[in-house]
Amino acid sequence: MAIHLIKLAVGVSDVEELRRAQRERRKERGRYCFFTRNTPRRAEELLEGGSIYWVIKGYVRVRQRLVRFTPMVDDEGRQYCAVGYDRALVETLWQPRRAFQGWRYLLTKDAPPDRPAHAKEEGDLPPAMARELRSLGLL
Repeated sequence: MAIHLIKLAVGVSDVEELRRAQRERRKERGRYCFFTRNTPRRAEELLEGGSIYWVIKGYVRVRQRLVRFTPMVDDEGRQYCAVGYDRALVETLWQPRRAFQGWRYLLTKDAPPDRPAHAKEEGDLPPAMARELRSLGLL
């Protein structure tokens, strides 16, 4: 069974802003990735269909398939890891998530399902209803 990673998208307010930021970083880095100090010890399991789930403004909102882990060393000899992910963003049903530092493992049973194609956009709903549905994990 695949496992996943979950990470905060700090400073990002919505999925489109995440998409734009990732495109800009790709131009700088030459690939879609983020850097982390520690290489996941369960990298093999993560690459067996795992994804990175992004928390935006307190909710898991989108995921991307993990594609590689590249160990690296900076100019001062410190090790770190480039976590590569697929370019495609797959929206999920919103799931509330408290803030945390770095990344965490996420079991498949705890990951939010992908958002069905026929699901309404949050902007189509009255704000109070959207908040209530999010709190119930239904949006």
